[in-house]
Amino acid sequence: MFQALAKSSAVPGPQAAGWVQTMASHKLLVPPPKALLKPLSIPKRLLLGPGPSNLPPRIMSAGGMQIIGPMDKEMYQIMDEIKEGIQYVFQTRNPLTLVITGSGHCALEAALVNVLEPGDSFLVGVNGIWGQRAMDIGERMGARVHPMTKDPGGHYTLQEVEEGLAQHKPVLLFLTHGESSTGVLQPLDGFGELCHRYKCLLLVDSVVSLGGTPLYMDQQGIDILYSGSQKVLNAPPGTSFISFSDKAKKKMYSRKTKPFSFYLDIKWLANFWGCDGQPRMYHHTIPVISLYSLRESLALIAEQGLENSWRQHRETTAYLHGRLQALGLQLFVKDPALRLPMVTTVVVPAGYDWRDIVSYVLDHFDIEIMGGLGPSAGKVLRIGLLGCNATRENVDRVTEALGAALQHCPKNKL
Repeated sequence: MFQALAKSSAVPGPQAAGWVQTMASHKLLVPPPKALLKPLSIPKRLLLGPGPSNLPPRIMSAGGMQIIGPMDKEMYQIMDEIKEGIQYVFQTRNPLTLVITGSGHCALEAALVNVLEPGDSFLVGVNGIWGQRAMDIGERMGARVHPMTKDPGGHYTLQEVEEGLAQHKPVLLFLTHGESSTGVLQPLDGFGELCHRYKCLLLVDSVVSLGGTPLYMDQQGIDILYSGSQKVLNAPPGTSFISFSDKAKKKMYSRKTKPFSFYLDIKWLANFWGCDGQPRMYHHTIPVISLYSLRESLALIAEQGLENSWRQHRETTAYLHGRLQALGLQLFVKDPALRLPMVTTVVVPAGYDWRDIVSYVLDHFDIEIMGGLGPSAGKVLRIGLLGCNATRENVDRVTEALGAALQHCPKNKL
């Protein structure tokens, strides 16, 4: 039987021959890329910029596991465990807590596209690039956007925000907890209560701050909180997560118009992530391997404990600040209470081009630090101590590299 099957399949019939001819009816214009015929080569590098961060061995191992079906019961179990991990790091009991397939930008867009409708008043704290991005997305959606603009390094007081709430009567306020472009840590106590007094929801970006400094979603009255996988959690970039309070859910579920995005429609995502108590329906193909890694990153921080992680970042960054000042470098954020423990901004020393310093550190020490971004571009160097990278050993390595850069990089006479 197998011989007959082989014989019958060896010579294509007339119909099959027609298919072959049709498939080969054109010559290939584009040859196989020569670069793809070579082995993949990745440099060994210490990532001490504002993110992404290096991956711990356990998370790298998770990324090498075999894929399973995105709607298998085992995958649903992993998704449920991820939700519990997010609730832990967010310190929330919100049932509407889930993962977004996309970076932190995608989570920000998911929040705005579901909460805001055309014509809604949107108050935005713009003290760095993330406020600028929130303002841009809000404008694209037809919201009436009211920026509260601060110079890089600035933060917001309760009085300043109350003045904006009273004047513009917004449905939503955006604040960045950890502004990674400027190195500012925005205080959050009292802002949720203040917003609710003015019938406004509070949306907070915690992409870089989550896991590295105290954050309490429920106790601080935050209505919408989002973060990303690639900072303190040390997972690969490409997934983010978000949680909504009951107040935020009510606003989204009572909207008069459909969200502009089907992909980011929270009602669909809530069902797919098991947040609505209904049988799960397919929405999109989730990045299974990335979710393995995210699950393990949440497991690692659960094992360490949030308070221990906060302490690790606070103490290691204090050590970094001392080493930087010993080199004669100036910290960009003047008030120590407002310095972000995960990303330190350093004033570019007079006479130096920041590009020369960044390039020297990378080329001679295989350490990546970054320059400024958005409104801080050209003004600062940014050094990140994120998750497993927040060690005294790494501080010694990067400050040694910076010291060598200051000796060897060209310096212009002013």
